[in-house]
Amino acid sequence: MPDTTTVAVLGAGALGAAMAARLGETGHEVRLWNRTEARARAAAENAAGVTAVRTAADAVSGAAVVITVLRDGDAVSAVMSDVLPRLNDGAVWVQASTVGPHSAAALAGMARDHGADYLDAPVSGSTTPARQGNLVWLVAGPEDVLARARPVLDDLGSSVLHVGTGVEGSAVKLAVNAWMAAATVAMSDVLGLCDALGIDHATFVRVLQAGPLAMPYELQKVDAMDHTSYAPGFAVQLALKDLDLAAMAAAPSPLLQAVRDRLDATAAAGHDQDDLAAVDHLRKPPPPGHPGRSSEAGP
Repeated sequence: MPDTTTVAVLGAGALGAAMAARLGETGHEVRLWNRTEARARAAAENAAGVTAVRTAADAVSGAAVVITVLRDGDAVSAVMSDVLPRLNDGAVWVQASTVGPHSAAALAGMARDHGADYLDAPVSGSTTPARQGNLVWLVAGPEDVLARARPVLDDLGSSVLHVGTGVEGSAVKLAVNAWMAAATVAMSDVLGLCDALGIDHATFVRVLQAGPLAMPYELQKVDAMDHTSYAPGFAVQLALKDLDLAAMAAAPSPLLQAVRDRLDATAAAGHDQDDLAAVDHLRKPPPPGHPGRSSEAGP
């Protein structure tokens, strides 16, 4: 596969739009589709190399790599069942949506039935890493298929981890997201403890940064929590979805159930589309002018 190629991105949500923009900037010809056409047009408007197309079939026609970035397994299945017969010979379907291993296996079977090459390839990272080319790919599938898609994945990610040949990527992604949600809830609770102990949050962060306990993602959440800035990187409703997918494989531990309850309460308070940092809303009253969902909430 040449370094510059035609890529179809199916799904113009926050992550799909960021992926499309990054690929356009790195010289690929990108066709962006979304079920709501206006959303794809808005994402493509100021993105070099990105063209919004009216149908998913228009997007995949002639594409060497097709990336699905949709909400769940049902959405992916509905879209791809219509367009799989239209994929070019040798095209690679990169399934990047977080769907869980059960749906990932069904989608792999769908690809196999149509003779299509398939990678189970969710990512660790959200919109900012996608725009910067710093996603971490969690890829399962044949090595030769991965090699053909690799130039596109490299332009989006700082790491491409080949974790198996089946649907191990989707399994690892659920574990990563459960850890991320639990760590964010823990950070909020510990900031409350800092307040009770009279510890300035900046001092707490400085101590973490000085040793092996620093977790960059959660240190960023301290700033978001302190400034009640909940613009979505990874939305509460998506974290809830992923914990529910994980629960299909194993009953939640007491800790993960407590995390899920906290997310559920955060969503009920109007922050379902806000970033995970909004879990901090429940431990303190919202600032003046910010009742319920914060003004920084995404669409």
